[in-house]
Amino acid sequence: MRKVFCELAGKELFLPDKIERIVSLSPAVTETLYLLGLGKEVVGVTAFDVHPAEAREKPVVASYNKVSMRKLSDLNPDIIFTVTGYQRNTALELSKFYPTYIIELPASVASIIDMVIKVGIVTGKIDESRALSKSLLSSLANVQDRIHGSVYVEIDLGGPVTFGGYSYITDGLSVIGLNNIFSNHFAEWEKPDFDAVSSANPDYIIYEPKMYRQVEQDKVFRMLSGRGWNNIDSKVLVTPGPFDFLAHHGPSFITTALPWIVANAPMALKLK
Repeated sequence: MRKVFCELAGKELFLPDKIERIVSLSPAVTETLYLLGLGKEVVGVTAFDVHPAEAREKPVVASYNKVSMRKLSDLNPDIIFTVTGYQRNTALELSKFYPTYIIELPASVASIIDMVIKVGIVTGKIDESRALSKSLLSSLANVQDRIHGSVYVEIDLGGPVTFGGYSYITDGLSVIGLNNIFSNHFAEWEKPDFDAVSSANPDYIIYEPKMYRQVEQDKVFRMLSGRGWNNIDSKVLVTPGPFDFLAHHGPSFITTALPWIVANAPMALKLK
């Protein structure tokens, strides 16, 4: 048995030398587990685990914060991975019954890489996680300061949501050279002030449809124009659906999402 201390749970976890049954309640952790070569050991995921495609074939044991204790009992996991935020209380409750490792929601791209290292340590894939972290750092170096300008980001999470300074999205955009117009807001996410967006007239607008929906660009343009943003001549990028893209804080945010913005920003069409 190995001992691993989980700082956020305030508990020492006793884990087998070889972990064989992993339940991941974080899509970001699930993607990381596959990248570390632990896809076969993943026995349970949430309804939102879509990265990689193979994860969609795993048994679903939870939504964001509702977990089937019966399914968990049947799976008898060696370890459960969760995150803070909406899952905080659920994670603390699960830690009473199963070895549960809680990871803090990322506020930066560095936090995403830190998550990779922590998952590697907990699962015994230390060397693999170090190699993955180096690869992620190389990806960041390749897109650093590739474009310049101001940006407004909006994701449909059951309504329009934007992001402030305490967000990996804002931090990731700054790496590639874009300044979020709400980067000085001390919040992870918030309901956007449309008048403030209009006044800022950002160089770019990045819009992400709700998960499992693919929205045509023309429809997005009509929606944005319908807000009375008559003075805005921003270039608009609509992220590829139907799955979470910027809203996914796994390694592919670094290897796929940021390079996609860099590659597509020069070709983006203006709102007007």
